[in-house]
Amino acid sequence: MDVPELLRRAACHVPAAATGEAGTTVADANEYLDHDEWEIALDILVELGDAYSSEIAFWDLLAEAARMMWLSRTERWCRWRRFEIVHGVVRADLQLVDPGIADGRRTPIPGDGRLRPLWDIGDMTAAGDADLYVARIWVESQPDLQPGGRAVVRLAPLAPGRWRRLAAGDVITMHEQGPVAGTATIVESVFPVDDDHKP
Repeated sequence: MDVPELLRRAACHVPAAATGEAGTTVADANEYLDHDEWEIALDILVELGDAYSSEIAFWDLLAEAARMMWLSRTERWCRWRRFEIVHGVVRADLQLVDPGIADGRRTPIPGDGRLRPLWDIGDMTAAGDADLYVARIWVESQPDLQPGGRAVVRLAPLAPGRWRRLAAGDVITMHEQGPVAGTATIVESVFPVDDDHKP
């Protein structure tokens, strides 16, 4: 299957009434496809994917099209959104510690889901220590998060079932070594109702 066919198949999943933030519709995406403007059509479809209840197949088609176009960040985003459909969405307002503090991060956090720090979400081990869980980070609206910076992030937990009890307003901490590397306040926590609830 070539790129235009992948994009046209993805476009078939989008309701005609769905509109993106810029007011674009699936008709706009199809028009760009008619003029061989594949990257613009892909961008529109990605934006539309957040405007309606998109499906796994939609994101799979877009991820494959992005892969074939060598658009690695877009491909990772489509795979990220697929993960969220299956496992749920966790968004948080993350404040990194000041880089001047001992063990504070001195390099930016890559914003495209590659960093996998540990998180204290309030669980304890049998020994009474904080039980830490791995979750990848996607930084919204910017390519990375600078040391000491603040941004809304999306989290992809390795064990999503353990995070189901979190709700907006809950505070969790990020750890890369021993000390706290950042503090995050949950702003959205939505899990699929058909999830098996297993950690």
